Amino acid sequence: MPAETWPQPVLDLLATGDDRPVFEDGDRVVTATGMAAMIRRIGAGLRAAGIGPGRGVALDLGVTAEAFAATIAAFAAGARVSGLRPGLPPAQRDRLLRRLDAVLVDDARLAGLAAFPDDGAPLVAAGRPGDVARIIWTSGSTGEPKGCAQTYAAMSAAWAPYPDRWPPAVAELAGRLRRHLVFGSLASQVMLEYGILALAAGGTLVAARPPGFPGMIERHRATASVITVGKLHHLVREQRANPADLSSLRALMVSGSPLAPARLAEALEVLGPVVFHGYGQTETGMIAMVTPGEMLADPAVLASVGRPPAVHDLSIRDGELYVRTPAQASAYWGDPDETADVFRDGWVRTRDLARFDERGYLHLDGRVRDVVIVDANLVYAGPIERVLGADPAVAEAYVIGRPDDDTGEAVHAFVVPATGRAPDIPQLRAVVAAALGDASVPKVIRVIAGVPLAPSGKPDKGALS
Repeated sequence: MPAETWPQPVLDLLATGDDRPVFEDGDRVVTATGMAAMIRRIGAGLRAAGIGPGRGVALDLGVTAEAFAATIAAFAAGARVSGLRPGLPPAQRDRLLRRLDAVLVDDARLAGLAAFPDDGAPLVAAGRPGDVARIIWTSGSTGEPKGCAQTYAAMSAAWAPYPDRWPPAVAELAGRLRRHLVFGSLASQVMLEYGILALAAGGTLVAARPPGFPGMIERHRATASVITVGKLHHLVREQRANPADLSSLRALMVSGSPLAPARLAEALEVLGPVVFHGYGQTETGMIAMVTPGEMLADPAVLASVGRPPAVHDLSIRDGELYVRTPAQASAYWGDPDETADVFRDGWVRTRDLARFDERGYLHLDGRVRDVVIVDANLVYAGPIERVLGADPAVAEAYVIGRPDDDTGEAVHAFVVPATGRAPDIPQLRAVVAAALGDASVPKVIRVIAGVPLAPSGKPDKGALS
């Protein structure tokens, strides 16, 4: 296979890294040499289990050196790799595994794979360009997660492992990733992308034990981490009330929900020039990014999400942003109708309203789709409204998003009671949790006599408050 086939650059980086530390977990430090050997052992175990090009592997793993090695080994085998998102409702998880047609690798099975002997032979990436390399699952708040399918050709075109491909904002960020915190799932899109960037920049991945801001930054003397908007608000409040020692911190990559310019300015004031603000989607990866220096030099930039890299194509059609990136997904796994709606002639419909200013900064002006972004997870209003509306005590249900300091945005629901009935609010929350997961549970459910109407006579959800 050509040297550039994913994940060959990662395999080569580790093979030539010698005793450089690449993963730290408490007192345990794994060097590049040790990680490369671990990947070879797990790769041998996967091959013994019949895993190769075109076969599916589902990773249900924690944050460990072995979990990172398993992720890279599965890609090296040419498999179709999917990480299972922590916290999926059991029924949803079971349906997902059936859809994947994949070998499940959990912590118990991984222990056996890691025990395979290491033959010392260099690994060569076996992925076929047109094969699906990765399926990245959305939050599932539509009732079923959507799987964004990314080919080996697309992953091989990504910028993370190649310093000569880094856009200027990413290059500035990369230099700050000396001790990069990892948590959640190492198979997730964001954790893997920034983790590979950190390794390519000469940094070390540091397992957050336990996770949580600001403690994990101070405890691990971390230089960088990914942070959601809600957790950023919490960190700013904590630093104002009870400052922790964050002198090691050089970069926080904010992801997920919209971030108001005033709150972004406050974060830069309290935390210092460490906040990188960006915009991306599961389907496309990073679309645009703005650096702390740009925002501090010109406060007007705070209202934007940055400028796109030169290799990205962006087009605004009737106010809606369409994007084309080298490493984007090309379809939704097993969902031809959604694929046809979103992936169009090589472009991805973002379903976000956007505009450019005169200097090329991208500004977001709203959404075409009816969604709320809760802790960086897309939560669709429609399925929540249907679940609430199925309750016999509810005649009508409406869902909107509102800014929230804890989760970036939060789900707010409004229900019109059925004649002579009184909705049971705790029961409604429980039904939504069981059907759609905790992220979809309304933070507020308000009983109203009726929904405001627009001049057209249709419900005016924008007038709800």
